[in-house]
Amino acid sequence: MRHIIYLLGLLLLAVPAYAETNEVRIAQQTSMAFLQFNVMKHQALIEKHAAAAGIPDVKVSFAAFNGPDAMNDALLSGALDIVSGGPPGLMIVWSRTKGTPQEVRGVGGLAQLPFLLTTRNPNVHHIRDFGPNDKIAMPAVKLAAQAVLLEMAAAREWGDAEYARLDPLTVSMSPSDTTAGLLSGGAAFNSAFTIPPFQDMQLRDPAIHVVLDSTELLGPSTASYAWTSKKFHDANPKVYRAIVEAMKEASVFVMTHKAEALAYYLEDTRAKVDAGLMTQIMDDKRTNYSVTPLAAAKWAAFLHRVGRNKNAAESWKDLFWPEIHDLPGN
Repeated sequence: MRHIIYLLGLLLLAVPAYAETNEVRIAQQTSMAFLQFNVMKHQALIEKHAAAAGIPDVKVSFAAFNGPDAMNDALLSGALDIVSGGPPGLMIVWSRTKGTPQEVRGVGGLAQLPFLLTTRNPNVHHIRDFGPNDKIAMPAVKLAAQAVLLEMAAAREWGDAEYARLDPLTVSMSPSDTTAGLLSGGAAFNSAFTIPPFQDMQLRDPAIHVVLDSTELLGPSTASYAWTSKKFHDANPKVYRAIVEAMKEASVFVMTHKAEALAYYLEDTRAKVDAGLMTQIMDDKRTNYSVTPLAAAKWAAFLHRVGRNKNAAESWKDLFWPEIHDLPGN
């Protein structure tokens, strides 16, 4: 009997203990909508919270991406752990993967910022004024938050059946290239739908004005999110919780140490943006950084209503992992 017990003990020792990941790979976009990630990087906040949870030496890496498609592909293939982007990037992949082993849900919100549709066409003051010769540059046709906002506005103006009415006017272009082209006045497009600080740089030109403000459609709303897969969430409960706590801490830091957060952003992106303009954006009453998702249910409801998403969300909580369900989201 003693011999059997000894052998069982050896077998138990041979079975590897369950261990969470010691590496977190994050995809970050390079606008002011992702300042928490800049703070998390510079202050090693995920590493800090993971160590407090008993998982030391977690390695965190940040990779720059532009647009949701490549990020979501990398997330589903296991090449990334956390990705980020505008609401449609999360809502669309959530609907496609809902109820599957590859299910994706949101980690939490990042920035609450207005999206502004601008133009240098003096005859355009409302979306109904756009003609066939007008072109609107935005980060990604059909997929970017700006693209869906334009569809929301079209649906409000002409009905859900006409939600894609203005889609033929849109072209894909990075916010920086869009801004340079719009300011030059000689580009093949005359309108832009970007995000701070690029839209604010455009509006410094007196020939450019606002056609549409996203707050007119949604009220206060979250402009950027972080999301992850069920596989990563379920396999790494302590590391995942550390990520959520790091996002919360970074959100507070951004709002209470604006100059420092902007310095991190400028160092990471090497963006040539006037510091005074960025401070003005941060001081705008519409600007907030919070993990709490706002207007998420409105985005999901629209995408389902017009047939772009097969699955409907009964609540904003359907779209996010349970760790933030205690927050006052909507």
